[in-house]
Amino acid sequence: MGASDQVTPEVARLLGVLQETMSRHELMQALGLKDEKHFRQQYQQAAIAQGLVEMTLPDKPRSSKQRYRLTAAGLRLKARGAGV
Repeated sequence: MGASDQVTPEVARLLGVLQETMSRHELMQALGLKDEKHFRQQYQQAAIAQGLVEMTLPDKPRSSKQRYRLTAAGLRLKARGAGV
């Protein structure tokens, strides 16, 4: 993964709390966050852009049933404890 091993503290925190599949609300609650815009930009989209987290319904990003899970790369990074 190379440069992706260098994750932001926010992405590292997200990887640390993400278990199985979780909704945006569950993730924000686990992280103790209330600001959706901040979560979306600094945590969710950053992790997705680095290929560490994926949507369970990629064709429906705004679905109320949307959940997030670690990718294989995210699982490897979490298992190594890199930045988490």
